[in-house]
Amino acid sequence: MNSLFTPLSWSDSGLILTGIWNTIIISVVAIVVGTVLGLIVGFLRAESNKAVNVLFGSVLDVLRSVPLIIQLILFSTFVGAMGNPLAPFVAGSIVLSLYTMAFMSEVFRSGFESVSPSMQIAARSLGMTKWQTIYHIRLPIGLRAVFPSWLGVSLSVIKDSALVSVIGYMELLRTSEQLISRTQQPLEILIGVGIFYFIISYPLSHYGRYVERKMAI
Repeated sequence: MNSLFTPLSWSDSGLILTGIWNTIIISVVAIVVGTVLGLIVGFLRAESNKAVNVLFGSVLDVLRSVPLIIQLILFSTFVGAMGNPLAPFVAGSIVLSLYTMAFMSEVFRSGFESVSPSMQIAARSLGMTKWQTIYHIRLPIGLRAVFPSWLGVSLSVIKDSALVSVIGYMELLRTSEQLISRTQQPLEILIGVGIFYFIISYPLSHYGRYVERKMAI
């Protein structure tokens, strides 16, 4: 049986680097798209009436409550059954971006609502229009207030990207599974995967604390 297994070698570095690159790409796409959509939805929720809030809130609650792995499987299965199968990267990016948006929207909504009405009234009394007040007052103050939460969601997205492997995307976890099945060295490989996620996450977390101090949050 041992002859069926081969140890890790430098030739495996290409597969590992592919997994790392794919993990970074899908994480960046999800964070960027999720942030932009979350900012828009969060602003609409902060500015809209109760009926619109209930409508948005219901959809976002579903996205936040249903486990990401189930959303990935259901979406990939559904588009495949409709006769329009998507590449794992495309399907994973869509689901992970929407999942990120659901959390980011709540982060940004709380940021917009954290700006006191008195500041907005003062801005309007100085002759600012509604949109000038939003751009110069609510947006800068709101984004400063939610930066730690935004960073926390972003770090979670990087780690959650491992779940996209369930629909066949070749990110780091899936490539490590292939190496484990071939080498039967799970401990070494999984430790390496954990170190990679630490190398990515810790500097971002440390930089976030630095930015918080600079912004005096």
